[in-house]
Amino acid sequence: MIDRLGLSLASLLLSFALAIRVAVVAPARAQTAAARLEVRIGYIARRIPPPPLYDLTATPQDEGVAGARLAIMDNNTSGSFLGQRFDLDEAILAPDQSAVTAARKLADGGDGLILADLPADQLLAVADALKGRDAVLFNVSAQDNFLRGKECRANIFHVAPSRAMLTDALAQFLVVKRWPKIFLIVGQTAADESYAASFRASAKKFGLTIAAEKIWTFGPLAQARGDAVTQGAALVFTRAADSDMIVVADEEDNFGDYIPYHTADPKLVGGTQGLVAASWHRTQFAFGSEQLQDRFLRLANRRMRPVDYQAWTAVRAIGEAVVHVRSADPGALAAFLVDPQFSIAVFKDVAASFRPWDHQLRQPLLLAQPAFLVALAPLPGFLHQRTILDTLGVDQPETQCRLP
Repeated sequence: MIDRLGLSLASLLLSFALAIRVAVVAPARAQTAAARLEVRIGYIARRIPPPPLYDLTATPQDEGVAGARLAIMDNNTSGSFLGQRFDLDEAILAPDQSAVTAARKLADGGDGLILADLPADQLLAVADALKGRDAVLFNVSAQDNFLRGKECRANIFHVAPSRAMLTDALAQFLVVKRWPKIFLIVGQTAADESYAASFRASAKKFGLTIAAEKIWTFGPLAQARGDAVTQGAALVFTRAADSDMIVVADEEDNFGDYIPYHTADPKLVGGTQGLVAASWHRTQFAFGSEQLQDRFLRLANRRMRPVDYQAWTAVRAIGEAVVHVRSADPGALAAFLVDPQFSIAVFKDVAASFRPWDHQLRQPLLLAQPAFLVALAPLPGFLHQRTILDTLGVDQPETQCRLP
């Protein structure tokens, strides 16, 4: 009886307390809701086709957008205390759909902040279509150097690292290891040549020597079995001038994974396969990044990939800017993103920020092999008058970008 009476009194007191709390807090919540800042972010990407069953490294169909979804959740966690609400509007396009049309539709609907997971030509078309409008694009995947050079646009912020940043990171590692002689193997696609051109520039910048260079002409041996004659020819192909490391330029994964252990002499391999430079890697758990990896794994049921990370970073950068500017106006946010006061924690030792001269996100890059993190670039010993992050990629004195 006493226990029941105690329980009844406790329940009564709790109900009474809740009633008072509701009476007091409800008006405050109504005022907060009325003053809540709504921030709408668009996301444009091409639909990724289903992979063949034998492809063990196929691109996930939610690559990129999964990172943006996680960042929206993160922004709303802090935004709930600040009267801010973030929403993501996704435009995943079929092959016959226009990225320009989708971007205009998002902008017309109030999405003035748009993440673009698009090839370089489509990214530029969207940027030009939105020129003069109150809209800002965030490039989360295109690595082309010319997007940060002659073809730069004032309404694009580049969260994806440029090829120059990636090859500079690899070149710094080779300098520190004192492996200056390189055998460069280049695929036959335009992207392969772009990577090779970027590495040649990095080699010159950091004093490496390309002792030999050859074009790969044996097809996609990494994706299909080659006959004994072809494999034998490929073995002879790798006999080149004395070198410390083979650097492969194979952005479509046609042959780069075939090179290790198929060379005439024992050689280390890096570039687009082997030891790679990237914004993110599944083996990154330092600097508190294990909690980011864990939260993404629980959300997407897979490991975070570079484009996921770049989309997450873009949305988080918007969130950081909104906190300081207290506005969702794209122009005001864009101005703050290049302000010296802006920085964002990216779980890679030091904070990242945007370069005002080409809108590239300056950030540390990971050097990793498939199952282990090897180094973090910039590497020790490389100095810069402003920030060592500007040792990666095209610096201000050399840039061909001329933003208004």
